[in-house]
Amino acid sequence: MLRLTVGILGNAASVLLYTAPILTFARVIHKRSTEEFSCVPYVLALTNCYFYTWYGSPFVSYGWENITIVTINGIGVVLELSFIFIYLWFASATRKKKVTILATFVTLIFVTCATISVIVFHEHHYRKVFIGSIGLVASVAMYCSPLVVVKQVLQTKSVEFMPFYLSLFTFITSLLWLAYGLLSQDLLLALALYFKYQKRTGLQGSG
Repeated sequence: MLRLTVGILGNAASVLLYTAPILTFARVIHKRSTEEFSCVPYVLALTNCYFYTWYGSPFVSYGWENITIVTINGIGVVLELSFIFIYLWFASATRKKKVTILATFVTLIFVTCATISVIVFHEHHYRKVFIGSIGLVASVAMYCSPLVVVKQVLQTKSVEFMPFYLSLFTFITSLLWLAYGLLSQDLLLALALYFKYQKRTGLQGSG
């Protein structure tokens, strides 16, 4: 019961974080230009959502033991795809090409890994280790994203790109998912989701 409650709270907090870029893309639509914004962080976020939606599905986990992981990351896939499509609509031809290639590349990687997890590994335990390890590496790799924002803050001497409340709720969300993973006795999931939501702060500043 406690695990489910923590998962629901984590979902609620995560939805707030996933919808944060809506303001950025409202600006893009209003100005009909992507300006200097980068779409790379959103493609990377999509990659994470791909893997954790699959991780929480019955194909990898035992039944629907991680239903909260599936729901929040499923929402994440829809939102990140929406942000990417909006970006492509208003981006220059050169940027459209780069983003399309990158998005296609990470999607192919996900499809390949998902296929391997089902065909090569016949036990859920090994599937979880395989997909969870890839997700953990991806999450830790993106953990450096906030460093870009920190550099901007230091250079501009302005916290415009690192709002306090966004940072606070990112930290709270990370703790909730860390607790969820530990309550599930799933260390891979706990660490991966902690790092996954820590990097959300960096995504907002990167535009």
